[in-house]
Amino acid sequence: MKILVTGGAGYIGSICTEEILNLGDSVVVFDNLTEGHRSAIDPRAKFVEGDLGDRDFIFKTLAEEKPDAVMHFAANALVGESMTNPSKYFRNNVAYGINLIDAMVDAGVKQFVFSSTCATYGVPERVPIDERNPQRPINPYGESKLMFEHVLKWYEKIHGLVHVNLRYFNAAGASERFGEDHRIETHLIPNVLKVALGQRERVDIFGDRYDTPDGTCIRDYIHVKDLAAAHLLAIGAKHSASYNLGTGEGFSVQQVVDAARKVTGHAIPAVVKEARAGDPARLISSSLKITAELGWKPKLQRIQPILESAWAWHSKNPNGYGD
Repeated sequence: MKILVTGGAGYIGSICTEEILNLGDSVVVFDNLTEGHRSAIDPRAKFVEGDLGDRDFIFKTLAEEKPDAVMHFAANALVGESMTNPSKYFRNNVAYGINLIDAMVDAGVKQFVFSSTCATYGVPERVPIDERNPQRPINPYGESKLMFEHVLKWYEKIHGLVHVNLRYFNAAGASERFGEDHRIETHLIPNVLKVALGQRERVDIFGDRYDTPDGTCIRDYIHVKDLAAAHLLAIGAKHSASYNLGTGEGFSVQQVVDAARKVTGHAIPAVVKEARAGDPARLISSSLKITAELGWKPKLQRIQPILESAWAWHSKNPNGYGD
């Protein structure tokens, strides 16, 4: 197969590209490099530098490349920024996504895998979170992803676009070659590892009075290679569907910090700060649906091996990709 991967220079897109290529398929990476890194693009892939906001160019690219399927990772994903600049999120995550699927319709491409998020659920009614939970986003980022899921439903009805929405929980870890390097880093694990690398003085823990065993928030961390495996299964789906992607197990902020201390051998000072508004105590996925329907099951379900893979990459690349 030939698969076009938007956002293939980013964290999850780069590792998914690597896994596709390892199977012998071909990849065209489409990225504007505003968030991704040129050196994160697997050299075996063809790279097209472009912006989904350029409607004519994405139409031209799809017409020329004629991929069998599209995986769509390109998006803005900072919750805090979405609360101050919602226009950016609705433009990039919805309007520019429509440019992409319009180009697919024009080129006759029928298979689409969408990088969605558990943020579409907002504060869940029940935990573990399954796909029957109401989707009530509490920020423009989650709303933009949910809006695009709704758009895809209509494109299936009208244009026959088979799509799979993969709602991620907390992506973490690395492959040997590619890892997590955001220009603005908000994720816990890389920020904890930056302390061990001497790039930060401490890690901040937001709240320690939640209704959890140690008082800190619990989140579901999923290894990025397990995420990639789910995308590879989804690419051949015959019917549209939505799936949650997580391990079904949660680890608290304090557990992550403690595990990172063991993995790195560094003390990693931590300071407790006030809890952030809107942070639920527990966000844990139920991935029973994708296991039953596509046979997906994460290989790494403990936090320590996930951290070990991340630490191995960050130790070799202390300045990330350097661009």
